[in-house]
Amino acid sequence: MNWQEVCADPNLQDLPYKIELNEWGQIVMSPVRIYHSFFQGKIEHLLQTLLDHGEVFPECAIKTSRGTKVADVVWVSQERFEKIKDEFDAPIAPEICIEVISPNNTRKEMLEKKKLYFEVGAEEFWLCDENGEMSFYHHKGKIKQSRLVPDFPKVIPQ
Repeated sequence: MNWQEVCADPNLQDLPYKIELNEWGQIVMSPVRIYHSFFQGKIEHLLQTLLDHGEVFPECAIKTSRGTKVADVVWVSQERFEKIKDEFDAPIAPEICIEVISPNNTRKEMLEKKKLYFEVGAEEFWLCDENGEMSFYHHKGKIKQSRLVPDFPKVIPQ
């Protein structure tokens, strides 16, 4: 199964789960809790407030070497957005890919996503834990703060 088929399947519409594909084209579903959606919305709002250019949006499907992964929130430059906006799953990652960890996710799984996003062009990967604490990564490793959005808080206000 590919991402276009997932998007077209009426049985997979409006599920209360985050859907991704693994490297064998199998559907992987992860239920999310309210805090996950809360932090996702806060991160999206903060990015829109701090940046006056590019696009910020949730649930971006990204084609990786291990299937289609869906970043919880992304920021993408206008130039890159023009290249991906009509795709089912982005062949190049947005510049910033953000994941909010859920109880069903392991840190190892999130770090694997980080690697996959960097392989397809992400410049930064951010991880929000269940307490709203942010970790920022560049392709060379962990960084103290975002280089693209240096004013982004290290803890999401609740």
